[in-house]
Amino acid sequence: MHAQGLVLLGRVGLDAITRVGWAPDTVGGLTMGADPIAYAIAAESWRSGSPIHAFSLRKRGKRHGRGRLIEGCFEPGARAVIVEDVITTGGSVLRACEAVHAERGEVLGVIGLVDREEGGKERIMAAGMSTIVLSTATELKQIAAGGAAAGVA
Repeated sequence: MHAQGLVLLGRVGLDAITRVGWAPDTVGGLTMGADPIAYAIAAESWRSGSPIHAFSLRKRGKRHGRGRLIEGCFEPGARAVIVEDVITTGGSVLRACEAVHAERGEVLGVIGLVDREEGGKERIMAAGMSTIVLSTATELKQIAAGGAAAGVA
């Protein structure tokens, strides 16, 4: 990921968390898509003086070692925000929420970078999770169309 993109993503993600009043201990979601988002938010939170740590969630527990699904800064009782790069069906977000709950954590809410507008956000919200979407597929298409019209490739 581009370094500037990580900085901007961290700022926008942390701003969203602050704006809704969540006070998480940690942010994370299913590896690989959630990792750069969670790490960018964690880094920006450190710079802002109010650290929020990050975790990664494996799709399957390791067959050796402790066999954990959640790796990184996560302890039982942690207040977590689940992050997702692209929300489509909502399935991976709901799996992440289940894993956090199974480890006795509390999910404060969900942040999606892009909502593909295919019902995933609504499915997540129907499961009782507050959800923030930073952009939608429609908004990105509009931006792309405007850029193409202005000669931007």
